[in-house]
Amino acid sequence: MPITNQKKWDNYVSKNKDDYGKACVDTAREAMRLLDEEKDFDCHDLICRADKNDDLTGFMAGAVSSIISQCHSRGEEWRKKWNEGYGVSGDKKGVVNPALLTIKEK
Repeated sequence: MPITNQKKWDNYVSKNKDDYGKACVDTAREAMRLLDEEKDFDCHDLICRADKNDDLTGFMAGAVSSIISQCHSRGEEWRKKWNEGYGVSGDKKGVVNPALLTIKEK
């Protein structure tokens, strides 16, 4: 897995030893491995396939996406695809947090 920011990756691993954080790191690790194998990909599909316990929340999926976007060699490509899946332009910085909803009155 081509990690481009080893220091950041190591920081995520070392700070996420609890079950919740470790699930995010483990899923990110597996999603990055899958990303290495696939030329074309769907972010949500890769995360679902990488989530071995099928227990990630929307917030956790957003955390996984953030980790991948910051650490993997295809992170920028991932970030843009992830955000576009939520209708956000690829030019915006950061990743969309799917756990946050905004309800607008018509």
